[in-house]
Amino acid sequence: MILADDHVMVAEALGRLIDEVADLIGQAADGQQLVEQARLLKPDIIVSDITMPVMSGLDALRQLKSEHSSARFIFLTVHTEASVAAEAMRAGACGYLLKAAAGEELLEAIRAVMAGRIYLTPHIAGDVLRTISRSADRQEHHLTARQREILRLVAQGKRMKEIAADLKISVRTVEDHKSQLLHVLGVKSTADLIRFALKQGLISD
Repeated sequence: MILADDHVMVAEALGRLIDEVADLIGQAADGQQLVEQARLLKPDIIVSDITMPVMSGLDALRQLKSEHSSARFIFLTVHTEASVAAEAMRAGACGYLLKAAAGEELLEAIRAVMAGRIYLTPHIAGDVLRTISRSADRQEHHLTARQREILRLVAQGKRMKEIAADLKISVRTVEDHKSQLLHVLGVKSTADLIRFALKQGLISD
């Protein structure tokens, strides 16, 4: 895991906290350093502030996504605006929480993201999901009833074999539907499918 924060004392405190649940392999004081360390160290998870010198955390996320980095981003920030959080989630963040609520909630967010889930702080979750939903409503995604059903089951964390058994179809058919979903929605991963399902209200947060 890499931690990115330009406040030294904050970074030191967060580093000690993160050590409780994950191996901290690198730290960065600005977005450019974060990108360079991520390229070199290839972390599974990045915990980052948004407002940093040289390059923001959001721009660092976008840069790494454009390079097909598999690192999962958790933003830990002072920004309480739903629009900022929604922008972060649309850009591909897997977690978003506030510095005012750091501590045990950060550990909870890290555990959730390590398990392949999305974490959005309850403090602003309602506003963020409404903001994302309004944006999603403006997009025309025409899914069949079966595709929506499989999307919902995938987003619930079910495996291909479990979905096949539930729907009484073959695993290959489920995999084909999932591939079609990825293509139709223009996304690349199961996490992206979960994010879209949240936007559409197919699952709750």
